[in-house]
Amino acid sequence: MAEKSISLLSVILMLFLIIFWGSSFVVVKTILREGLTPVAIATFRFLLAGGLFLISIILKRVRDPNYRLLVERKEIPLLVFLAFSGVTVFFIAQYTGIQMVSASVASILVCLLSPILISVVSTFMFKENLSRTQLLGIAIASIGTLTVVVGGTFDLQGNLTFFLGSLILLTTPLLWAAYTLIGKKIIQKYDPFLIVAYVNILGGLFLMPFSLAENSMKFIFALTSQEWLAILYLASTCSLMGYFIWFYVIKRSSAAATSSFLFAEPLVTVLFAAIFVQEEVTAFAVGGGFLIFIGVLLITSRRRTRTSYSKV
Repeated sequence: MAEKSISLLSVILMLFLIIFWGSSFVVVKTILREGLTPVAIATFRFLLAGGLFLISIILKRVRDPNYRLLVERKEIPLLVFLAFSGVTVFFIAQYTGIQMVSASVASILVCLLSPILISVVSTFMFKENLSRTQLLGIAIASIGTLTVVVGGTFDLQGNLTFFLGSLILLTTPLLWAAYTLIGKKIIQKYDPFLIVAYVNILGGLFLMPFSLAENSMKFIFALTSQEWLAILYLASTCSLMGYFIWFYVIKRSSAAATSSFLFAEPLVTVLFAAIFVQEEVTAFAVGGGFLIFIGVLLITSRRRTRTSYSKV
């Protein structure tokens, strides 16, 4: 069966999407420098995003009275797991990693390693053997990851900060692989946008105890206009608008064509980081990122029609 071609409109929308998602690492780095904590940023973003998603699904129901708003009771524990792992823990870890290393390195480790892990775990789930090409891809990506982490540790920081931040970031592809593969069945059963909406809403609520524990909720009354704009940007474009674009395009194009755009996301981050926050992009990051990218291509070349690598 021939794959659906991707239209010019879909290409333009996906270019906007990778700009939104790629720039988010830099936006977070900017407001981290203003003094907000990773937990506070994640909490404010997803509380606002949750509100926007709630309005969106209510409007869907108003336009279509038959639109299903509720999930079965037995699905609620799964939604709770997806929200806690895919939003609450994931973004605390990601934003903490960005604080400790750099937006560029964070994007390389988060965006490029996730599809590798998803493909490898999915291969075992479908009880297929890894080909020699895929095994080669894993080896190359592993060397690239080691290059980014170890090279950056010695070249940039001279202490354990970069190394520990990298280790924290390396947990995020594991979390995302679990989120993607475990959530696949429920997303096929309901409207995917509805599930993403509930995951964002619950994820924001689950972030609140962490924010209360570190007493960062008080910052919500002291945010500057620049910080509010940054939070609004993350919530509206990266969360709400990002998923409108994602589901619009993937409904009209193949998963392979849609997912392939995401591999350019770290490049967007590197460019934005160099321009807007004057991050130094080291040879280790460039070389390691290139090796990971080659590994991604080798590992996922046979699997992109089966799994799409969307993000929250």
